[in-house]
Amino acid sequence: MSGDAGLGMQGEAAAPIETDVVIIGAGPVGLFAVFELGLLDIEAHVIDILPKIGGQCAELYPEKPIYDIPAFPVVTGQGLIDNLMQQIAPFEPGFHLGEMVCAVEALGSAEAPRFRVETDAGKVFHCKAVVIAAGGGSFVPRKPPVPKIAEFEDVSVFYAVREIERFRGRNVLIVGGGDSALDWAVNLQPVVSRLALMHRRDAFRAAPDSVNKMRALVETGAMDFHLGQITGLKGDAPNLEAVVARRDDGASFEIPCDTLLPFFGLSMKLGPIADWGLDLDQQLIPVDTEQFETSSPGIFAIGDINTYPGKLKLILSGFHEGALAAQKVHRYVHPDKRLTFEHSTSSPSLHKKLGVA
Repeated sequence: MSGDAGLGMQGEAAAPIETDVVIIGAGPVGLFAVFELGLLDIEAHVIDILPKIGGQCAELYPEKPIYDIPAFPVVTGQGLIDNLMQQIAPFEPGFHLGEMVCAVEALGSAEAPRFRVETDAGKVFHCKAVVIAAGGGSFVPRKPPVPKIAEFEDVSVFYAVREIERFRGRNVLIVGGGDSALDWAVNLQPVVSRLALMHRRDAFRAAPDSVNKMRALVETGAMDFHLGQITGLKGDAPNLEAVVARRDDGASFEIPCDTLLPFFGLSMKLGPIADWGLDLDQQLIPVDTEQFETSSPGIFAIGDINTYPGKLKLILSGFHEGALAAQKVHRYVHPDKRLTFEHSTSSPSLHKKLGVA
C-alpha cells in the first residue's frame, strides 16, 4: 500500500484516498492499533506531523530505556518502535508523515459513520472510522519571536522540509543547532544556490557526524556559518529579502536570503483536534471504557490523548485501549460480518494473515 499521494501531473488535486480507518498518530499506540485492526481485516492509513514513524518514543527518547513493556525487561524507545513496525508489516499500512490533520468532517450517520479527513498537505481521505492516537496532541514547531513572520510562511518561511526539490536554486538560511538544522544543512547544500546556517553559539545539540560534515562545508566555502540570533525579516511579505540578526555584543547584521528555515524544536499542543466538535476535558478527550469511542460515533481516542476514570498514561494502557476500540471499529467497517473472537496462538486464519506457519 502506498503511503504517498499528492498532486497530479497537471497540478490537480489527487483523488481522495479510500480506506477503512485513518489513525492519527504514528507512535507506539497508533502502530499497535494497526495490528489490532489488521487482525480484523480492517485497512488503515496512519498520519503523523513528525517526519518519521515513532511519535515521542522516536523523537524525544529513542535511546531511553523503557522498563514496563510486557515481556521486555528493558527496551529502548526506538527498539520498541522497530519491533512494532515488524509486527504490523503483514498489514502494509499507508504512512503519511510530516503532515497534520487539519479537518475531520462527518459525512455519514451515527449508525453508519463516514468521514472526510484532510491534511495540511492537501491530502484527503474517506474512511469509516477515525482513531486518534496523538499522544498529548500534535507536535507543532516552535516559531521564533519575530514580528510578522506569519506573513512570510509557506512562501519564504518553512518549519519543515517536505520536498527537497522545492528549495532547488534558492538562497536558504537555516536557523538552529539541533539535529534537524544540521541534517538539513548537509542535505540541502547540494541543491540550493546558497546556504547559510545561524546559531546563537558555536556548539550544537546534533549528531557529531552531522556537525563535522557542516564544518567541512563551511571550511571549503560551500556554505556560511553565522553566530547570532534572528530579530527580524526584511522584504515585501511574503517575499523575503534578508534576515536581521543580532550578535552577542548587541551588534546588528543582515543575512541576504529568500528562504528561511527556523528549526527551534517542537512543542505539544492539542492543535486542530480542539476544533473537531469533540467533547473535551482539560485538553483531553473523554471516552467510554468499553470501546474508547468519543462523543462522536466513529471517532475513537486511545493513548495519552484520552481521559476516563482511572486512566493511567502508560503505553501498556494504550495497547489495551486500541485492542478494545478495534472491536467496535469492526462493526462500522464490516456491519454485515459477524465478529468471532480468536486467539493468535491457535487461529489458522490469524496465522495466515500474519504469514506464520
